[in-house]
Amino acid sequence: MAAADVSADDGRAIALNAQGFGSKRPAKPGLAHLRAVAQRLHAIQIDSVNVLTRAHYLPLFSRLGPYSMKTLDQLINERHELVEMDAHAASYVPVELYPLLRSRGRRAERWPASKARIDGERPGYVDAVDAEVVERGPLAFTDLADPARRSITPEQAGFVRRDGKPYSSASLMWWRPSDGKAVLDGLLSTNRLALAGRSRGFDRLYDLAERVIPQPILAAPEPPADEATRELLVRAVDALGVATVKEIAEYFRIGAATAKPLLRDLADEKRVQSVTVEGCNQPAYMSLAASTKRSRARCLLGPFDSLTWSRERTRRIFGFDYSFEIYVPAPKRRYGYYVLPFLLDGALVARVDLKADRKASALLVQGAYAEPTGPADTAVALADELRLMANWLELERVVVAPRGDLARSLRESSP
Repeated sequence: MAAADVSADDGRAIALNAQGFGSKRPAKPGLAHLRAVAQRLHAIQIDSVNVLTRAHYLPLFSRLGPYSMKTLDQLINERHELVEMDAHAASYVPVELYPLLRSRGRRAERWPASKARIDGERPGYVDAVDAEVVERGPLAFTDLADPARRSITPEQAGFVRRDGKPYSSASLMWWRPSDGKAVLDGLLSTNRLALAGRSRGFDRLYDLAERVIPQPILAAPEPPADEATRELLVRAVDALGVATVKEIAEYFRIGAATAKPLLRDLADEKRVQSVTVEGCNQPAYMSLAASTKRSRARCLLGPFDSLTWSRERTRRIFGFDYSFEIYVPAPKRRYGYYVLPFLLDGALVARVDLKADRKASALLVQGAYAEPTGPADTAVALADELRLMANWLELERVVVAPRGDLARSLRESSP
């Protein structure tokens, strides 16, 4: 079918609307609002870094404003309407996607060999772990009667210190593998188990799949791999609004070579629309529900937000060069450790390096930087959003350090 033309401005608006930034934030975000965001995004990435708050809480705050994190916890740990699966990295996804993603658990090809080793070294251990989950689940691997920790050297683990100094005994303990965790992950890979949420310490909780996944979904026939991939691609297009083949494929970590012919077929079937986007020299596809309504959203975006998963796309759509510096040595960081872009009226206009200091009850702005194209009132709008975030995190004040070209204006705008 012939490709339609999409202007750069329309493409940006479509992307923002698809990601849930086209509507005004609700006055009192509740369970239904959280469900709607999760259904729209299809995947909310998980990360263990907790310098501000856990990563999966931030996308909902960006779109809804202050909401109860306990409500999201209930959707995950109690209702199991969102389950952790291998989607875009480890992600919380609506449980309805389980049939489309469960075959990914079988990518753990090392389980048969691992099971054979464990059976040889610890006869009956695999069955004992299984029985313990049946009796006591959901369990973290540390909850097992015998987690079966194993000794290991940094060389065996593949870790090498840059300075050449020896590792401390505490570090070696941290890296010690666990046969108990290997068994739990192995049973997860066969879909005997499912992830029932996370513990207070953010350990995965394993339980029988039948106690996590609703029976109609668990019993549903598994679609052929090709059909599952097609369905995931349609959802990726809907979540992105309009994107290139590579960007669409990356949403659910599907190979671009696999996605390319399937997207052509989906366009022929009129499930997505083939388009050309101004400023983009690659073929692109657009959701049939695309909206060009201009976004007036104002929010801070977490580093793992699905709007900016593709750094190349972020640069193309917003002219915003977003680097991820968590794993960059501190002296080499340009902007900081945990940097959040600031979205204002459809543009990314600034970025701030944030940290929650719980002891001081303060939201620390360790660096603030403006984009050259940002409006004159950027600091005022950003100060308001930072106060909103501080209140949501139950922090009493916002403290702005003098680092970055926006810091002075931001401090003057913050009470």
